[in-house]
Amino acid sequence: MSDTSKENKMGVMPIPKLLITMSLPMIISMLVQALYNIVDSMFVAKLNEEALTAVSLAFPIQNLMIAVAAGTGVGINALLSRNLGERRFDDANLAAKNGLFLGFISSVVFAIVGGASAGFFFRVQTDNPLIVTYGTQYMQIVTILSIGIFMQIMTERLLQATGKTFYTMITQGLGAVINIILDPILIFGLFGFPRLEVAGAAWATVIGQIIAFLLGVYYNVVKNKELNLNMKGFRPNGKIIADIYKVGVPSIIMQSIGSVMTFGMNKILLMFSSTAAAVFGIYFKLQSFIFMPIFGLNNGMIPIIAYNYGARQKKRIMQTIRLSVAIAMGIMAVGLAVFQLKTASMLNIFDASEHMLEIGIPALRIISLSFIFAGFCIIVGSVFQALGNGVYSLIISVARQLLVILPVAYAFASLFGLHMVWWAIPIAELVSLTLSALLLRRIYRLKIKNL
Repeated sequence: MSDTSKENKMGVMPIPKLLITMSLPMIISMLVQALYNIVDSMFVAKLNEEALTAVSLAFPIQNLMIAVAAGTGVGINALLSRNLGERRFDDANLAAKNGLFLGFISSVVFAIVGGASAGFFFRVQTDNPLIVTYGTQYMQIVTILSIGIFMQIMTERLLQATGKTFYTMITQGLGAVINIILDPILIFGLFGFPRLEVAGAAWATVIGQIIAFLLGVYYNVVKNKELNLNMKGFRPNGKIIADIYKVGVPSIIMQSIGSVMTFGMNKILLMFSSTAAAVFGIYFKLQSFIFMPIFGLNNGMIPIIAYNYGARQKKRIMQTIRLSVAIAMGIMAVGLAVFQLKTASMLNIFDASEHMLEIGIPALRIISLSFIFAGFCIIVGSVFQALGNGVYSLIISVARQLLVILPVAYAFASLFGLHMVWWAIPIAELVSLTLSALLLRRIYRLKIKNL
């Protein structure tokens, strides 16, 4: 298929069909990712509640690694796609090689810092010796062997930049399936393997990531003919690295904010009990099933809006935005219903104790009230990125997660107790909704109205 026919599809194919065909592969791979997040915690919870809490407290660090890798990947993708579009193939190869180099260097930094500071990271949060032991083991393995996650994301971004998203679905899927299979084997010591407990969950994760990375290298070498990734004689290029981070750093910051918010919330919840922090960790695992399809939808929507903005097709832009918001809010409505009606069943997936059910049932019901607003806000944030105003997304993200959630949660914790802390999230989402609507009106007036 020639480039022009691909472009025509963006400008000509009916929006509903276009949005579905662009989004579906991404939604499927995102759901697989969500599944393996849940399975990890599900098996760990069968050990004891401390094990589940330890994995929950490690989540901000894992999230930070993904933020750095995915943000760098956004920068590589943008530079690579631009060079390929301008038929500058040597520059595209240099961008790809420098991207792989940055992935490797990032993994070395996390290996050194994460490996050395894991114990300190957990002691800052809790004085429960079992949680500290479990958490330190888990964090050391996932950071020291972080080459898997960094290089998996880098190789997948190279495939995405050249339009080979089908192969990224396979690498992500295989990595997740291997993780899911190895979890019970390594945690409980099945089939003659040693019983590694929480460390087994970490090993299952990194082995899945490393195999996905190796498969990503294979697909890039064998199937990705647009790129030559031979690193012989490679020297890092300062200008290319600066270009990658110029686009990548805002994305890294935006995704890292979630790690700061989670760490802060865990500190607030641990004022009450480690069970409260475990409930927050469970919430994050469960909500990913609702949110991941919307992130997949975003990935399909962004190029459609960006293309039609370039082609000055106002009607198609507005149709894409409306349809995306409608689908997102529909998914969120289903999520809200499940969280309200099946709360106990969801918590019991993680072998919830009576105490955990007592904290968790009202918590999940209160937090999930924010879902309907969140669907609108996530889509609008991606509209800003598609139209080249990523800074708007950053403003909303900072306001929601740092300026509202943490101060409100801390104030409610101090004044009213644990049962009120959870209300910080729906309140933050209302603020986010207001800001998103105002900035969408502004961007419509400045960029879309006069097309």
